[in-house]
Amino acid sequence: MTENLLKLPADYWQTLQLSKDDVDSLHSYLFDTETPLTSRELVRVLVEKRIEAERKAFAVQKQANGKTYRPKEHYKAGDRIVFPALGWADGQVKSVRAGQNPEIGEFEVITVLIGGEEKQFAAGLENHRLNVEEQKLEEDDEMLQPEMVLRKYGALLEEKLEAALRAEGSLVPIAGRWFPRALLLDINAGQLNLAEAVLDMAGGEPLPPSALMKDIELPQNVNPALAEFSLNYALQEDGRFDEVGPAGQVLWCLERLEPEAVRQPPVFLRYTPIPYDPQTLTADMRAMDAEADDELSDGDWLPTGEDIREVTVSLLYPHWRAGTLPISKRMHSLFPTAYISPRVRFTLVDARSGQKFPAWVVRQHGYVYGLADWYKKQELMPGSLIRVRRSDKMGEVLIEAQSRRATRDWVRTAIVGTDGGLVFAMLKQVVASDFHERMVVAVPDPDAVDRLWTQKSNQPLEFVVAGLMRELSKLTPQGHVHAQELYSALNLLRRCPPAPLLSLLATRPGFVHVGDLYFRLDESIMK
Repeated sequence: MTENLLKLPADYWQTLQLSKDDVDSLHSYLFDTETPLTSRELVRVLVEKRIEAERKAFAVQKQANGKTYRPKEHYKAGDRIVFPALGWADGQVKSVRAGQNPEIGEFEVITVLIGGEEKQFAAGLENHRLNVEEQKLEEDDEMLQPEMVLRKYGALLEEKLEAALRAEGSLVPIAGRWFPRALLLDINAGQLNLAEAVLDMAGGEPLPPSALMKDIELPQNVNPALAEFSLNYALQEDGRFDEVGPAGQVLWCLERLEPEAVRQPPVFLRYTPIPYDPQTLTADMRAMDAEADDELSDGDWLPTGEDIREVTVSLLYPHWRAGTLPISKRMHSLFPTAYISPRVRFTLVDARSGQKFPAWVVRQHGYVYGLADWYKKQELMPGSLIRVRRSDKMGEVLIEAQSRRATRDWVRTAIVGTDGGLVFAMLKQVVASDFHERMVVAVPDPDAVDRLWTQKSNQPLEFVVAGLMRELSKLTPQGHVHAQELYSALNLLRRCPPAPLLSLLATRPGFVHVGDLYFRLDESIMK
């Protein structure tokens, strides 16, 4: 019997294309409820309405030749009936009489002419499996169950829905919620000026719209959700205001009060892309690129980290200097994101002390800002190991330095020589944290190194790398330099992810591979 029931094609939801009727239906739904909804909530409405429409269309199709036979219904002579259990055969009722069976109570017997043959069926019979079986089977089809559809295809349908709504334009999105533009309250210039004054008094501390609404006179007889949405939309359209809350939370800040390193990447994080051929990288090189957790790495071999709850990262000099952390592909899921906002304000929590301090996710450039004071307090250096963990509390991320009792230890140290060049030496330094053996480098005078940054940034990469290899090779009897050491050292002078450096080492004959990502410089070729 199931072949006679409504059954959607297996790829129905994957290939669904939203029509104007779909958008109009959602538009009407929002008009009626007067409550802004998220894309996920609208997808549920869409799915439910689609299923309802498919059922209605199917019912019309089934009943084109007459009523669908149900034992509980009453019929009269002349009625036309279709029978799902008989392959949707149709017939005409010829007569109706009382049934005779004391065990099942009162019922009727109808005689129906089907294909020239008379057949008899029960009618007026409340308790019969055919009254409920078809609906039960329809509910068993997962393609007709909203919860199952949302679980399997929700993310795909959200993408399609958002694209359709943006193209249509009558609904506007704010912090992941949608509402008809025509229903928005008018927020005037005076009210926006009041909002600016409130945020100005907050001194750069982001505030939720509820805090702003206390000082802005809005109509009292409207849906509070509509009033808040209207205010959020007006603030979004005004360049003075920046929505910086993580997904699910709306926070407003004045753009001019945001830290400069949030509005524009610090000079140490700015990178001019260097072309390279990914095919030149060996498996070991790709593994090193993945291990580096560099926000600039973009190879398709990098782990995405959707299920990762903890990452330990080695602090690179540019991030140490700028007070930032990278958001690599592997680390992306650890930090708050947002629906639209390019900058997200959140809270970092020291996992050991419980100290909380504000930080910013700069989504466009892939870094977290706000750690300079924490780095100083923890006595970290380039190469120090930092553990980053998800928190169960929304808007917070746990961070922990791999601290230890401060001791003096032999560490690779970068010094600006009398000739103005960068020199490396093994010197005793105060070390207060665990570190990556190949990435660590002490920088006693960062200001002096910073002056080299501007000088070296425009020099050819090959020239800079060769100079670094000459210096680093002096620290080992073999004169070999590991690619990770070069990567760390190179980022003392200019921002560069691992892949372009590794590709250079793999393709230039002056850099000789001696095994396990160790290289030596062939001066006869480089001169």
